[in-house]
Formats: sequence, structure tokens, C-alpha cells
Amino acid sequence: MVSSVKNEIRKNYAAVFEQNWPVWLAGLFLAVLALQIYLWGESPWGIAGGYRNWGDWILYLAGVYDHHPTFAPWLSPMSLSNFGLFTGALISALMSRQFKVRRAPMFEYVKALAGGILMGTGAVLAAGCNVGGFYTAMAVFDMGGIAMMFGLGAGAYLGLKYLLWEMEHLPQDWFKINTKARPATAGMGWQAAQPFAGAGLLLAVVGAFYLYAFLGKTVSGGLLFLGFLIGFVMHRARFCFVRAFRCPLMTGEADTVKAVALSLMVYGLGAAVIKWSYIQDPMTGVYHNFWMGSLIGGVIFGVGMLLAGGCASSTLWRVGEGNTKLLVTLFAFALTNSSFAALMKKIGLFDKLGNGVFLPDVISWYLAIPVFIIFLLIWTFVAIWNEDSEKFVIF
Repeated sequence: MVSSVKNEIRKNYAAVFEQNWPVWLAGLFLAVLALQIYLWGESPWGIAGGYRNWGDWILYLAGVYDHHPTFAPWLSPMSLSNFGLFTGALISALMSRQFKVRRAPMFEYVKALAGGILMGTGAVLAAGCNVGGFYTAMAVFDMGGIAMMFGLGAGAYLGLKYLLWEMEHLPQDWFKINTKARPATAGMGWQAAQPFAGAGLLLAVVGAFYLYAFLGKTVSGGLLFLGFLIGFVMHRARFCFVRAFRCPLMTGEADTVKAVALSLMVYGLGAAVIKWSYIQDPMTGVYHNFWMGSLIGGVIFGVGMLLAGGCASSTLWRVGEGNTKLLVTLFAFALTNSSFAALMKKIGLFDKLGNGVFLPDVISWYLAIPVFIIFLLIWTFVAIWNEDSEKFVIF
């Protein structure tokens, strides 16, 4: 009996912590968690604002800024959910014995830097990244989300065309790791210890939530914990928004498109209930620069995420599993987003890129919901058709 219980525990542990989760299941979990952030905090889920907070602090401490950032990183809502996302991915990687410091060829670090700069710039123009400017914006019926979606698609096309050119014209030695400089890897002892380290970190996250609550900052603690759950889910399914725009052009694969569309349907219908019933102000989260800023920012961001090999969210969870290339992207994104936003405000161009447009104000709630669903279904069916026909595949 004892052995059967142990076997059952091992089997369930492997199912939760070691086997990859279906991407569609991660999409459903992501929608539910995003809705919880929407109800829990003062604004819907976003990521770029957290990067900007980090960039603000780095530049302030470096003496570039003379003004103190409004929020400390441990009190900024998006910074906290970003910390949680990173920690959730780290815990998932440790529990599955998959954490490893992953090096990349030197040229990949150059691309990571360029990708981070482009994503940081695009996120300023669009007033959000792939999460806040596209995923959440669409779900809260901000038309900037639709404009950024088309921009991301165009940017992914341009980025993929560059990667094709790169493969054909650049020396292959640029894409090889210098094995002579590679440090010795950890042995089996570290592999065996990873789940215990992950369990300890999990307890620390739970403890941090209760500490925030004890200090009267329950909302902040909740954002940290919900971010942790998002990071865990994303890592277990290797959920990456980049794949929804890259794979239809590269391989024709439509699984991520279907998962993101399903996730958006659940997220959007939940947001409709929240907004239409005035549980939250209907204009909450509607501030993206429709149409010019969202479209142009989406194109720039899309090119950047192809160069970096990750978007705003996947950068966090991949750094959590030990990816050093995307660590460069993270810092480049944060510093560029902060400095470019400051520049745009100083010269007064930000307000000229567009305004938040609420879809139900344009066509009413009665039409907004069916139009939203039909649009996502069309995207899904086009992706499925392309998977069979490969009409849009350029790789």
C-alpha cells in the first residue's frame, strides 16, 4: 500500500511539475488569472509598466534622473506582478529540475540588446506591450489592442524576413558558443536539490503575501501572488505570445493562435461582465494610443520580439529558467522604455499618437461582444486554414 501511494504521488508530481501542460489549458488559466488581477487591483494586467518602473529606478540611482520614481519596485503594481511572474517561472523550473544557466552565442546577445531596445520603444508608442497593449487591451474592448495586433503581425513578418536573411548571409561561426569559456556544469546533486529549493521559494512567496497583508498592503501581496501563478502556468506550458504571430509565418502551426484566441474570449467575456455591470469603471484600462501609436508601436515591438526570441512576458519566465540572452533583453527593455517615455513626454509627442477608444462607445455593447467573438473566430479559422494550406508561410 505504501509503495502504491508513493507511485501515485510520483505520477501526480510528474503531471503537475515535470510534464508540459497543453497550451490551450494555459490560455484558460491565464484568462482567469488576468481577470482576478483586474478585480483585485486598480487596473488590468500589464507588464511594460513594471519594466518602466525598474528602468526609472536604475536611471535614478545612476544619476540620470533627478526625480524620485513614484513607487518603489516592491509597491508598484506591475512591478510586483512582474516579480511574481519571474518567481513563478523560477519555482516551476526548480520543481521540474529544469533550471539551468543557459548561455548563447555573442551575436545572440547583440540581437537580444537590439530586441529589447525595439520592444521598449514600441511599448511606449503603443502605451503597452504584448500583454497590456494587445492581450489586455483587446479583452477590455480598447480598440488600441486590435491596432497593436495588426502591428505585431506586421512586425513579426519583418522580423522573420530578417532572420531568413541572417541565416543565408551571416557567418555560421557567429551563432556558435565559445565552448572553451563554458563553465563547468553542476552535477546530479544540484539536480536532486532543485525541487527542495523550489519548495522553499514557494513557501517564501506565500509568506510574502501574508507579510504584505499584515502590513496593510493586501492588494500588493495579491498582485505578487497572482503574478507568481501566471509565471508558473506560462512556464509549465511554455506559453509565449510570440508563437501566435511567428509560427503561422514560420511553420504554419496554429496551436498558439487557438490558445490565445480562446484565452481572449474568456478574458473578454469576463471583462464585459465587469464593465457592463459597472463592477469596475468601463473606461478602466482604455488608454492605448489608437490607432497610430498602437499600430506603429506594434510593428516596432513585433520586430523586437523576433530578434530577442521573446516578448515582455516570455522574457520574464525564460529569465526565470536561466536564460541569459533574455536577461540582456530585460535590461534593454526597461532602460529604453523609461528613457524613451521621458523623452516623449518632454517633447510633447505622446498625446499626438492617439487616444483610448472604447469599442462599446462606438458600436454599443449589443454589437461589441458579438463583433469581438467573431473577430477572434476569424483569426482562429484563418490560422487553421493556413496550417493546412501554408499560404502565409515564408520560412
